[in-house]
Amino acid sequence: MFSRDSWSEIIQALSSNWFRTLLTAFGVLWGIFILVILLAAGNGLENGVKQGFSGMATNSMFMWAQTASKPYKGLPKGRRYNFKIGDVDAIKQNVPNLRFVSPRNQLGGFRGANNVTRGLKTGAYNVYGDYPEIIKQQPMDITSGRFINYADINDKRKVAIIGESVKTGLYDPGEQPIGTYIKINGVNFMVIGTYKKKSNGGGDAEEAQKEIYVPFTSFSQAFNMGERVGWMAITAQDGSSITKLKDQVFDVVKSRHSIHPEDDRAVGSFDLYEEYSKINGLFVALNFVAYFVGILVLLSGIIGISNIMLIVVKERTKEIGIRRALGATPWSIRAQVLLESIFLTIISGMAGIVLASGVLALVNYFMEGMDTSDMMFLNPSVNIGVVLIALLILIVSGLLAGLIPAQNAIKVKPVDALRTE
Repeated sequence: MFSRDSWSEIIQALSSNWFRTLLTAFGVLWGIFILVILLAAGNGLENGVKQGFSGMATNSMFMWAQTASKPYKGLPKGRRYNFKIGDVDAIKQNVPNLRFVSPRNQLGGFRGANNVTRGLKTGAYNVYGDYPEIIKQQPMDITSGRFINYADINDKRKVAIIGESVKTGLYDPGEQPIGTYIKINGVNFMVIGTYKKKSNGGGDAEEAQKEIYVPFTSFSQAFNMGERVGWMAITAQDGSSITKLKDQVFDVVKSRHSIHPEDDRAVGSFDLYEEYSKINGLFVALNFVAYFVGILVLLSGIIGISNIMLIVVKERTKEIGIRRALGATPWSIRAQVLLESIFLTIISGMAGIVLASGVLALVNYFMEGMDTSDMMFLNPSVNIGVVLIALLILIVSGLLAGLIPAQNAIKVKPVDALRTE
Protein backbone atom coordinates (compact mmCIF):
# COMPACT_ATOMS: atom_id res chain seq x y z
CA MET A 1 0.00 0.00 0.00
CA PHE A 2 2.82 2.41 0.86
CA SER A 3 5.28 1.12 -1.74
CA ARG A 4 7.07 3.36 -4.17
CA ASP A 5 5.06 1.87 -7.03
CA SER A 6 1.81 2.80 -5.30
CA TRP A 7 2.86 6.41 -4.87
CA SER A 8 4.09 6.60 -8.46
CA GLU A 9 0.72 5.31 -9.58
CA ILE A 10 -1.06 7.93 -7.48
CA ILE A 11 1.01 10.78 -8.93
CA GLN A 12 0.50 9.50 -12.46
CA ALA A 13 -3.25 9.10 -12.02
CA LEU A 14 -3.70 12.61 -10.61
CA SER A 15 -1.31 14.30 -13.03
CA SER A 16 -2.78 12.74 -16.16
CA ASN A 17 -5.27 15.62 -16.23
CA TRP A 18 -3.72 18.48 -14.29
CA PHE A 19 -6.44 21.04 -14.98
CA ARG A 20 -9.21 18.74 -13.79
CA THR A 21 -7.25 17.82 -10.66
CA LEU A 22 -6.52 21.46 -9.80
CA LEU A 23 -10.16 22.47 -10.16
CA THR A 24 -11.21 19.60 -7.93
CA ALA A 25 -8.53 20.38 -5.33
CA PHE A 26 -9.58 24.04 -5.27
CA GLY A 27 -12.95 23.09 -3.78
CA VAL A 28 -11.27 21.53 -0.73
CA LEU A 29 -8.69 24.34 -0.54
CA TRP A 30 -11.43 26.97 -0.53
CA GLY A 31 -13.52 25.09 2.05
CA ILE A 32 -10.70 24.74 4.58
CA PHE A 33 -9.61 28.34 3.87
CA ILE A 34 -13.10 29.63 4.69
CA LEU A 35 -13.23 27.48 7.85
CA VAL A 36 -9.92 28.81 9.20
CA ILE A 37 -10.68 32.44 8.28
CA LEU A 38 -14.12 32.32 9.93
CA LEU A 39 -12.69 30.82 13.14
CA ALA A 40 -9.86 33.37 13.19
CA ALA A 41 -12.29 36.25 12.62
CA GLY A 42 -14.46 35.04 15.49
CA ASN A 43 -11.38 34.78 17.69
CA GLY A 44 -10.30 38.29 16.68
CA LEU A 45 -13.72 39.69 17.57
CA GLU A 46 -13.63 37.86 20.92
CA ASN A 47 -10.14 39.23 21.67
CA GLY A 48 -11.28 42.76 20.85
CA VAL A 49 -14.38 42.62 23.03
CA LYS A 50 -12.52 41.03 25.95
CA GLN A 51 -9.86 43.72 25.64
CA GLY A 52 -12.61 46.20 26.45
CA PHE A 53 -13.21 44.35 29.73
CA SER A 54 -9.51 43.98 30.58
CA GLY A 55 -8.72 45.13 34.12
CA MET A 56 -12.41 45.26 35.01
CA ALA A 57 -13.82 42.97 37.69
CA THR A 58 -16.40 41.32 35.45
CA ASN A 59 -17.90 39.38 38.39
CA SER A 60 -19.59 42.60 39.51
CA MET A 61 -22.92 44.36 39.60
CA PHE A 62 -24.03 47.96 40.11
CA MET A 63 -27.02 48.69 42.38
CA TRP A 64 -29.06 51.82 43.03
CA ALA A 65 -32.27 52.78 44.87
CA GLN A 66 -35.52 53.27 42.94
CA THR A 67 -39.16 53.74 43.95
CA ALA A 68 -41.08 51.25 46.09
CA SER A 69 -43.85 49.74 43.95
CA LYS A 70 -45.70 47.94 46.78
CA PRO A 71 -47.00 49.13 50.17
CA TYR A 72 -45.32 47.50 53.17
CA LYS A 73 -45.55 47.87 56.96
CA GLY A 74 -47.92 50.81 56.65
CA LEU A 75 -45.71 52.61 54.15
CA PRO A 76 -47.29 53.56 50.81
CA LYS A 77 -46.15 52.48 47.39
CA GLY A 78 -44.48 55.09 45.23
CA ARG A 79 -42.24 56.32 48.05
CA ARG A 80 -38.61 57.07 47.39
CA TYR A 81 -35.70 56.08 49.61
CA ASN A 82 -31.91 56.25 49.59
CA PHE A 83 -29.17 53.80 50.42
CA LYS A 84 -27.19 54.64 53.56
CA ILE A 85 -23.55 54.11 54.39
CA GLY A 86 -24.66 51.57 57.01
CA ASP A 87 -26.02 49.37 54.23
CA VAL A 88 -22.46 48.71 53.08
CA ASP A 89 -21.40 47.09 56.36
CA ALA A 90 -24.72 45.21 56.58
CA ILE A 91 -24.19 43.71 53.12
CA LYS A 92 -20.59 42.73 53.96
CA GLN A 93 -21.68 41.02 57.18
CA ASN A 94 -24.74 39.18 55.87
CA VAL A 95 -23.76 38.15 52.34
CA PRO A 96 -20.83 35.71 52.06
CA ASN A 97 -18.22 35.52 49.28
CA LEU A 98 -18.21 39.22 48.45
CA ARG A 99 -14.84 40.74 47.57
CA PHE A 100 -15.69 44.44 47.30
CA VAL A 101 -18.71 46.54 48.27
CA SER A 102 -17.96 50.09 47.12
CA PRO A 103 -20.46 52.90 47.80
CA ARG A 104 -20.47 55.75 45.30
CA ASN A 105 -21.92 59.23 45.01
CA GLN A 106 -21.96 61.30 41.85
CA LEU A 107 -22.28 64.86 40.62
CA GLY A 108 -23.06 65.67 37.02
CA GLY A 109 -24.82 62.83 35.25
CA PHE A 110 -24.07 61.74 31.70
CA ARG A 111 -21.62 64.15 30.05
CA GLY A 112 -21.40 66.09 33.32
CA ALA A 113 -22.47 69.67 34.04
CA ASN A 114 -20.71 73.02 34.33
CA ASN A 115 -19.47 72.13 37.79
CA VAL A 116 -15.64 72.32 37.72
CA THR A 117 -13.53 75.45 37.37
CA ARG A 118 -9.87 76.41 37.54
CA GLY A 119 -9.13 80.08 37.17
CA LEU A 120 -11.02 81.28 34.12
CA LYS A 121 -11.54 77.78 32.71
CA THR A 122 -14.74 75.82 33.26
CA GLY A 123 -15.43 72.15 32.52
CA ALA A 124 -18.41 69.81 32.42
CA TYR A 125 -17.31 66.58 34.09
CA ASN A 126 -18.68 63.70 36.12
CA VAL A 127 -17.44 63.80 39.72
CA TYR A 128 -17.46 60.59 41.79
CA GLY A 129 -17.09 60.09 45.51
CA ASP A 130 -15.40 56.71 45.89
CA TYR A 131 -13.48 54.30 48.07
CA PRO A 132 -10.02 53.02 47.05
CA GLU A 133 -11.42 49.63 45.96
CA ILE A 134 -13.11 51.12 42.93
CA ILE A 135 -9.81 51.12 41.00
CA LYS A 136 -9.83 47.30 41.29
CA GLN A 137 -13.36 47.11 39.90
CA GLN A 138 -12.95 49.38 36.89
CA PRO A 139 -9.97 49.61 34.50
CA MET A 140 -7.85 52.69 35.14
CA ASP A 141 -4.16 53.52 34.63
CA ILE A 142 -2.68 56.16 36.96
CA THR A 143 -0.49 58.26 34.66
CA SER A 144 0.92 60.52 37.40
CA GLY A 145 0.62 60.87 41.15
CA ARG A 146 -1.59 58.36 42.98
CA PHE A 147 -5.16 57.22 43.57
CA ILE A 148 -7.34 57.60 46.67
CA ASN A 149 -6.19 55.73 49.79
CA TYR A 150 -7.75 55.07 53.19
CA ALA A 151 -5.84 57.92 54.80
CA ASP A 152 -7.77 60.23 52.45
CA ILE A 153 -11.03 58.50 53.46
CA ASN A 154 -10.39 58.65 57.21
CA ASP A 155 -9.13 62.25 57.23
CA LYS A 156 -11.80 63.42 54.74
CA ARG A 157 -9.11 65.01 52.60
CA LYS A 158 -10.29 67.23 49.77
CA VAL A 159 -8.14 65.63 47.08
CA ALA A 160 -8.97 64.65 43.49
CA ILE A 161 -7.77 62.39 40.69
CA ILE A 162 -8.56 63.79 37.25
CA GLY A 163 -8.79 62.23 33.80
CA GLU A 164 -6.46 63.14 30.97
CA SER A 165 -9.28 64.99 29.19
CA VAL A 166 -9.93 67.02 32.35
CA LYS A 167 -6.24 67.90 32.41
CA THR A 168 -6.42 69.01 28.77
CA GLY A 169 -9.53 71.12 29.40
CA LEU A 170 -8.41 72.89 32.58
CA TYR A 171 -4.64 73.14 32.15
CA ASP A 172 -2.33 74.68 29.59
CA PRO A 173 -0.15 72.35 27.46
CA GLY A 174 2.85 71.14 29.47
CA GLU A 175 1.43 72.36 32.77
CA GLN A 176 1.72 69.88 35.66
CA PRO A 177 -1.58 69.50 37.57
CA ILE A 178 -0.23 67.62 40.62
CA GLY A 179 -0.45 69.88 43.70
CA THR A 180 -2.76 72.43 42.05
CA TYR A 181 -6.38 73.12 43.01
CA ILE A 182 -9.63 72.79 41.12
CA LYS A 183 -13.01 74.03 42.32
CA ILE A 184 -15.92 71.58 42.24
CA ASN A 185 -19.27 73.30 42.85
CA GLY A 186 -17.42 76.00 44.75
CA VAL A 187 -15.30 73.65 46.90
CA ASN A 188 -11.53 73.48 46.41
CA PHE A 189 -9.87 70.08 45.87
CA MET A 190 -6.16 69.47 45.41
CA VAL A 191 -5.18 67.33 42.45
CA ILE A 192 -3.04 64.35 43.57
CA GLY A 193 -3.16 62.18 40.43
CA THR A 194 -4.18 61.80 36.82
CA TYR A 195 -5.54 58.72 35.08
CA LYS A 196 -6.31 57.33 31.68
CA LYS A 197 -8.72 54.52 30.90
CA LYS A 198 -10.41 53.05 27.89
CA SER A 199 -14.15 53.06 27.47
CA ASN A 200 -16.10 49.96 28.43
CA GLY A 201 -17.77 47.89 25.71
CA GLY A 202 -16.57 50.09 22.84
CA GLY A 203 -18.20 53.33 24.03
CA ASP A 204 -16.88 56.90 23.83
CA ALA A 205 -13.20 56.63 24.83
CA GLU A 206 -12.89 60.42 25.12
CA GLU A 207 -15.81 60.59 27.56
CA ALA A 208 -14.11 57.99 29.78
CA GLN A 209 -11.34 60.52 30.53
CA LYS A 210 -13.76 63.29 31.56
CA GLU A 211 -14.20 62.10 35.13
CA ILE A 212 -12.93 63.20 38.54
CA TYR A 213 -12.56 60.94 41.58
CA VAL A 214 -12.56 62.25 45.16
CA PRO A 215 -12.74 60.42 48.53
CA PHE A 216 -16.27 59.31 49.41
CA THR A 217 -16.16 60.92 52.85
CA SER A 218 -14.98 64.33 51.68
CA PHE A 219 -17.53 64.21 48.84
CA SER A 220 -20.33 63.57 51.36
CA GLN A 221 -19.10 66.37 53.61
CA ALA A 222 -18.46 68.94 50.86
CA PHE A 223 -21.77 68.44 49.05
CA ASN A 224 -24.06 67.76 52.05
CA MET A 225 -24.79 64.13 51.23
CA GLY A 226 -24.79 63.06 54.88
CA GLU A 227 -25.13 59.26 55.15
CA ARG A 228 -26.67 58.87 51.71
CA VAL A 229 -25.21 56.55 49.06
CA GLY A 230 -26.12 57.09 45.42
CA TRP A 231 -25.23 53.59 44.23
CA MET A 232 -22.88 50.69 44.88
CA ALA A 233 -20.41 48.62 42.90
CA ILE A 234 -20.35 45.07 44.30
CA THR A 235 -17.88 42.35 43.28
CA ALA A 236 -18.00 38.68 44.27
CA GLN A 237 -15.03 36.52 45.19
CA ASP A 238 -13.38 34.40 42.50
CA GLY A 239 -15.29 31.14 42.20
CA SER A 240 -18.59 32.74 43.24
CA SER A 241 -21.14 34.28 40.90
CA ILE A 242 -22.50 37.73 41.72
CA THR A 243 -25.59 36.71 39.74
CA LYS A 244 -26.33 34.03 42.36
CA LEU A 245 -25.53 36.34 45.29
CA LYS A 246 -27.41 39.47 44.22
CA ASP A 247 -30.78 38.29 45.58
CA GLN A 248 -29.20 38.03 49.04
CA VAL A 249 -27.85 41.57 48.63
CA PHE A 250 -31.32 42.82 47.64
CA ASP A 251 -32.88 41.08 50.65
CA VAL A 252 -30.50 42.89 53.04
CA VAL A 253 -31.32 46.27 51.49
CA LYS A 254 -35.08 45.62 51.46
CA SER A 255 -35.06 44.55 55.09
CA ARG A 256 -33.16 47.67 56.19
CA HIS A 257 -35.43 50.06 54.28
CA SER A 258 -38.82 48.37 54.90
CA ILE A 259 -39.30 47.33 51.30
CA HIS A 260 -41.70 44.50 50.46
CA PRO A 261 -39.67 41.28 49.95
CA GLU A 262 -41.39 40.70 46.58
CA ASP A 263 -40.95 44.25 45.33
CA ASP A 264 -38.54 43.71 42.43
CA ARG A 265 -38.76 47.30 41.21
CA ALA A 266 -37.50 48.98 44.36
CA VAL A 267 -33.83 48.13 43.71
CA GLY A 268 -32.26 48.81 40.33
CA SER A 269 -29.23 46.86 39.19
CA PHE A 270 -26.95 46.10 36.29
CA ASP A 271 -25.37 42.65 36.41
CA LEU A 272 -22.05 42.93 34.57
CA TYR A 273 -21.26 39.24 35.10
CA GLU A 274 -24.55 38.20 33.51
CA GLU A 275 -23.91 40.42 30.49
CA TYR A 276 -20.33 39.15 30.22
CA SER A 277 -21.60 35.56 30.31
CA LYS A 278 -24.00 36.36 27.47
CA ILE A 279 -21.09 37.68 25.42
CA ASN A 280 -19.13 34.47 26.05
CA GLY A 281 -22.18 32.49 24.95
CA LEU A 282 -22.34 34.60 21.78
CA PHE A 283 -18.78 33.65 20.87
CA VAL A 284 -19.55 29.97 21.41
CA ALA A 285 -22.45 30.38 18.96
CA LEU A 286 -20.19 32.22 16.49
CA ASN A 287 -17.65 29.39 16.60
CA PHE A 288 -20.44 26.90 15.96
CA VAL A 289 -21.64 28.93 12.96
CA ALA A 290 -18.05 29.17 11.66
CA TYR A 291 -17.61 25.39 11.85
CA PHE A 292 -21.05 24.80 10.33
CA VAL A 293 -20.53 27.13 7.36
CA GLY A 294 -16.91 26.07 6.84
CA ILE A 295 -17.76 22.37 6.87
CA LEU A 296 -20.63 22.92 4.42
CA VAL A 297 -18.26 24.70 2.03
CA LEU A 298 -15.70 21.94 2.57
CA LEU A 299 -18.37 19.34 1.88
CA SER A 300 -18.93 20.77 -1.58
CA GLY A 301 -15.22 20.28 -2.28
CA ILE A 302 -15.35 16.72 -0.96
CA ILE A 303 -18.25 15.95 -3.29
CA GLY A 304 -16.08 17.24 -6.15
CA ILE A 305 -13.24 14.91 -5.16
CA SER A 306 -15.66 11.99 -4.93
CA ASN A 307 -16.91 12.76 -8.44
CA ILE A 308 -13.39 13.00 -9.85
CA MET A 309 -12.45 9.68 -8.25
CA LEU A 310 -15.52 8.07 -9.85
CA ILE A 311 -14.29 9.34 -13.22
CA VAL A 312 -10.77 8.10 -12.50
CA VAL A 313 -12.10 4.64 -11.58
CA LYS A 314 -14.20 4.61 -14.77
CA GLU A 315 -11.16 5.52 -16.88
CA ARG A 316 -9.09 2.79 -15.26
CA THR A 317 -11.67 0.01 -15.57
CA LYS A 318 -9.48 -2.13 -17.86
CA GLU A 319 -6.45 -1.60 -15.59
CA ILE A 320 -8.46 -2.70 -12.57
CA GLY A 321 -9.69 -5.76 -14.46
CA ILE A 322 -6.12 -6.76 -15.38
CA ARG A 323 -4.98 -6.32 -11.76
CA ARG A 324 -7.90 -8.44 -10.55
CA ALA A 325 -7.09 -11.11 -13.17
CA LEU A 326 -3.46 -11.18 -11.96
CA GLY A 327 -4.60 -11.85 -8.40
CA ALA A 328 -5.02 -8.43 -6.81
CA THR A 329 -7.34 -8.61 -3.81
CA PRO A 330 -10.43 -6.39 -3.45
CA TRP A 331 -8.77 -4.75 -0.43
CA SER A 332 -5.68 -3.73 -2.43
CA ILE A 333 -7.89 -2.15 -5.11
CA ARG A 334 -9.99 -0.36 -2.47
CA ALA A 335 -6.87 0.81 -0.59
CA GLN A 336 -5.35 2.26 -3.75
CA VAL A 337 -8.45 4.34 -4.53
CA LEU A 338 -8.84 5.50 -0.91
CA LEU A 339 -5.17 6.45 -0.76
CA GLU A 340 -5.49 8.56 -3.90
CA SER A 341 -8.55 10.30 -2.47
CA ILE A 342 -6.92 10.99 0.91
CA PHE A 343 -3.73 12.21 -0.74
CA LEU A 344 -5.57 14.70 -2.96
CA THR A 345 -7.75 15.89 -0.06
CA ILE A 346 -4.89 16.42 2.39
CA ILE A 347 -2.61 18.15 -0.13
CA SER A 348 -5.33 20.59 -1.21
CA GLY A 349 -6.54 21.08 2.37
CA MET A 350 -3.08 21.82 3.72
CA ALA A 351 -2.61 24.32 0.88
CA GLY A 352 -5.81 26.01 2.11
CA ILE A 353 -4.45 26.12 5.69
CA VAL A 354 -1.16 27.63 4.48
CA LEU A 355 -3.04 30.24 2.42
CA ALA A 356 -5.29 31.15 5.36
CA SER A 357 -2.24 31.41 7.66
CA GLY A 358 -0.59 33.76 5.19
CA VAL A 359 -3.68 36.00 5.04
CA LEU A 360 -3.90 36.10 8.87
CA ALA A 361 -0.20 36.89 9.17
CA LEU A 362 -0.66 39.76 6.72
CA VAL A 363 -3.66 41.14 8.65
CA ASN A 364 -1.79 40.97 11.96
CA TYR A 365 1.25 42.61 10.37
CA PHE A 366 -0.82 45.65 9.34
CA MET A 367 -2.58 45.77 12.73
CA GLU A 368 0.74 45.90 14.61
CA GLY A 369 1.24 49.52 13.63
CA MET A 370 -2.30 50.53 14.62
CA ASP A 371 -3.70 51.64 17.97
CA THR A 372 -5.97 48.73 18.86
CA SER A 373 -6.74 49.80 22.45
CA ASP A 374 -10.30 50.81 21.54
CA MET A 375 -10.87 48.45 18.61
CA MET A 376 -13.43 45.66 18.69
CA PHE A 377 -11.13 43.42 16.66
CA LEU A 378 -7.71 42.21 17.79
CA ASN A 379 -5.19 39.52 16.81
CA PRO A 380 -7.28 37.24 14.54
CA SER A 381 -5.67 33.82 14.84
CA VAL A 382 -6.29 30.13 15.36
CA ASN A 383 -4.45 27.83 17.74
CA ILE A 384 -2.80 24.51 16.98
CA GLY A 385 -5.91 22.69 18.17
CA VAL A 386 -7.93 24.17 15.30
CA VAL A 387 -5.24 23.09 12.82
CA LEU A 388 -5.34 19.54 14.21
CA ILE A 389 -9.13 19.51 13.99
CA ALA A 390 -8.91 20.72 10.38
CA LEU A 391 -6.39 17.97 9.63
CA LEU A 392 -8.71 15.38 11.15
CA ILE A 393 -11.59 16.74 9.07
CA LEU A 394 -9.43 16.42 5.96
CA ILE A 395 -8.52 12.79 6.67
CA VAL A 396 -12.14 11.82 7.37
CA SER A 397 -13.28 13.78 4.32
CA GLY A 398 -10.73 12.01 2.13
CA LEU A 399 -11.97 8.63 3.31
CA LEU A 400 -15.58 9.60 2.65
CA ALA A 401 -14.73 11.03 -0.77
CA GLY A 402 -13.00 7.84 -1.86
CA LEU A 403 -15.39 5.33 -0.27
CA ILE A 404 -18.00 5.18 -3.04
CA PRO A 405 -15.44 5.12 -5.91
CA ALA A 406 -13.49 2.41 -4.06
CA GLN A 407 -16.60 0.28 -3.68
CA ASN A 408 -17.38 0.73 -7.37
CA ALA A 409 -13.83 -0.32 -8.23
CA ILE A 410 -14.00 -3.69 -6.44
CA LYS A 411 -17.40 -4.46 -8.00
CA VAL A 412 -15.78 -4.62 -11.44
CA LYS A 413 -15.49 -8.23 -12.62
CA PRO A 414 -12.20 -9.05 -14.34
CA VAL A 415 -13.89 -10.50 -17.44
CA ASP A 416 -16.20 -7.48 -17.86
CA ALA A 417 -13.32 -5.06 -17.27
CA LEU A 418 -11.18 -6.71 -19.96
CA ARG A 419 -14.01 -6.40 -22.45
CA THR A 420 -14.37 -2.64 -21.82
CA GLU A 421 -13.16 -0.42 -24.62
